[in-house]
Amino acid sequence: QVQLVESGGGLVQPGGSLRLSCAASGFTFSWYAMSWYRQAPGKERELVASISSTGGSTNYADSVKGRFTISRDNAKNTVYLEMNSLKPEDTAVYYCCQKWSSTWYSAPLGWGQGTQVTVSS
Repeated sequence: QVQLVESGGGLVQPGGSLRLSCAASGFTFSWYAMSWYRQAPGKERELVASISSTGGSTNYADSVKGRFTISRDNAKNTVYLEMNSLKPEDTAVYYCCQKWSSTWYSAPLGWGQGTQVTVSS
């Protein structure tokens, strides 16, 4: 069955960096776009970044543009989220998401269990 396993979350000071990873299995990873979402306490889940199946197209929320980078390694069935210049408002549970098709703007299909990112001094 489809599995998405996130890792790399933790506690970091403002201005710091983290790299999240999502290891995928149970489907042909290279066929599907992938996304990262996040959900802060008391808030709705929001889309952070998306990447097409080939990695040729990416899209970011305005709040993370210039600070976060999504990438993928189809040989390793893994998608990454490099997060720099982290702010306290980036604190949330971050979820890996398989999309319905190869295009970054397709709808969500499946979710990982999430990894906590806390930005605090």
